[in-house]
Amino acid sequence: MRSRTVIDSPVGPLTLVAQGGAMVGLYMDLQRHCPADIELGEPNPGGRQAEPFQSAADQLGAYFAGRLTCFTVPLAPRGSPFQQRVWAALQDIPYGQTESYGRLAERIGSPGAARAVGLANGRNPIGIVIPCHRVVGSDGNLTGYGGGLDRKKQLLDLELSFSGAALF
Repeated sequence: MRSRTVIDSPVGPLTLVAQGGAMVGLYMDLQRHCPADIELGEPNPGGRQAEPFQSAADQLGAYFAGRLTCFTVPLAPRGSPFQQRVWAALQDIPYGQTESYGRLAERIGSPGAARAVGLANGRNPIGIVIPCHRVVGSDGNLTGYGGGLDRKKQLLDLELSFSGAALF
């Protein structure tokens, strides 16, 4: 059974969704491809204090404060085998860095599948934690983000400010 809670963040409210002790969703308000409320589960009676919500909220707080570069909260995103490969590869993009859709496609063994990678990226159910915001166009420009390009820029700027890395 899925449950959910909402936490505040610098990018607006985040809806955290869990099932079986693992995060299965993290959605921003006004996000594209957000499931219907019924699919998000019931509001968690323990709220933020229940696991894995407490760990996720603590880790997100540390991320936004620049003290965390890699999440360790248990994840269980649901998707096709191809989507799973893309989402796993997203987690290998270092904090404060970006990668193009084409390069990501090559890295998962599907050269020429940049468009399919983009579609899988757009369906990432656990935004921020699975860092789909780190994927950019081949020319380095910001393209597509389910939470909106302003939020994508905000997340990349945040990481850049704490890491000192050069983007793309």
